[in-house]
Amino acid sequence: MPAIEKPPFGFVLVFLLFSLLFLSNTYKLWFKTDSYYQDIYNSLTNEKTPYPFKNFFLKRLENRKRWEVEQKIFSLIGLVAVIGADILVVISSLRGW
Repeated sequence: MPAIEKPPFGFVLVFLLFSLLFLSNTYKLWFKTDSYYQDIYNSLTNEKTPYPFKNFFLKRLENRKRWEVEQKIFSLIGLVAVIGADILVVISSLRGW
């Protein structure tokens, strides 16, 4: 079995920065839900920005309680995945697997 090289520091740094972005959005979802919801709604209803599937996402936002529960469930799954991946990337970088 070939040896796996240590990931470059730049990769680890970018990987952790994307994780930080996810964690920031998760924080906003859980602790600043009203402003997070309003930001998403405003960006979708802005006439200047044409988004593909805009109507699909607006339809999902109609029932706010359901949207909130779905988003929080998926964010918990994502949180476990992101933290697990971060741990694996950092360990592989430190040990040089």
